[in-house]
Amino acid sequence: MTPNIFLIVGAALSAIAALLHICVIFGGPAWYRFFGAGERIARGAEAGHWYPPIVTLLIAGVLGVWAAYALSGAGVLQPLPLLAFVLPAITSVYLLRGLVAVVLFVSDRRRLSAFWVWSSAICFALGLVHLIGLVQVWETL
Repeated sequence: MTPNIFLIVGAALSAIAALLHICVIFGGPAWYRFFGAGERIARGAEAGHWYPPIVTLLIAGVLGVWAAYALSGAGVLQPLPLLAFVLPAITSVYLLRGLVAVVLFVSDRRRLSAFWVWSSAICFALGLVHLIGLVQVWETL
């Protein structure tokens, strides 16, 4: 079987996002602010609270697992447990997260910030890449 390029790209993008989250931890409060984590999280990082790095590390871990599942679905790694369930779930989460900016635009424009627009666009693009790859490999899962 030829590896699925769309899921490989999705895996690479998820891995990059995971690494970026780890970089944010080491970059500190300025990085939390730059990447749109919110002032409360940035202040928590400034104060040395455990919450910002732990949550950020958990997000990085989830994104890393998602990268592994995409590689598994692509045929690069051995099939992971529940692949036929988890890969569509990952795709759905990315697509739904991508729609947040649309929901905010319709329901509460005051909360719609540049962060929500660009992060939603990135997530939606990731969801589309996963969806195309998923459709292509669905019969083999």
